[in-house]
Amino acid sequence: MVSTDGSCLRNPGGAIGWAWVNHEGESKSGGESSGTNQIAELRALLEAVKAHPGDEPLMIESDSQYAIKCASEWLPGWKRKGWKTAGGAPVKNLELVQAIDKAITGRTGPVRFRWVRGHVGNHYNEIADQLAGEAARAVKAGKPAPAVSSPAALVVTAPALAAKSPIAAPAAEPDDEFTLF
Repeated sequence: MVSTDGSCLRNPGGAIGWAWVNHEGESKSGGESSGTNQIAELRALLEAVKAHPGDEPLMIESDSQYAIKCASEWLPGWKRKGWKTAGGAPVKNLELVQAIDKAITGRTGPVRFRWVRGHVGNHYNEIADQLAGEAARAVKAGKPAPAVSSPAALVVTAPALAAKSPIAAPAAEPDDEFTLF
C-alpha cells in the first residue's frame, strides 16, 4: 500500500509539493515552483504509480477525492468523450490526467484507490503530508526537496493528537472509514 499527498503553499499559484510513502519501504517527494493543490495531489498519485511498476496489485490511499475520482471514476468517460467533461468542457489538468492514465494502463498489475480522511492521525497520510509540505517549502526557498528513503526515519506529530506526541505505527483500520474506488 502507498499513501500520497500534495501541498500548495498558496492556492493557486504557490509552490507545490507532492509525496508518496510505501507502507513497507521507501518514499519520495518533490515539488514545483507554482501550481494548485489539485495539481500537487495528481502529481503525487502519478509519481506513486510510476514508482511501483509490475504485476503486483497496487493500492493507493489518498485524502484527495478529486485525485482518486480523476484516476478512477472520471477518466474512462473523459477518454471516450475525447478528453471532454460531461458538460463538454476540456478536462482540467489534462497532461497530468493523461500521464496517470498511461502509467496505470502501462502496469500489468491492477491499481486500486482508497480514500482516507486527512489530518486525523492516519500514520502514512501524515507522513505523506509532512513530506509534501517540506518539499513545497524547499522549492519556495530554492532548495531541493528533502530526501527521505524510509518512512520509519520520520517522526510525525499532529496537533489533533495529544500534545505533539509521535503518531504510533497504525493498527488495522476499520473498513467503514474508507471509500473504495
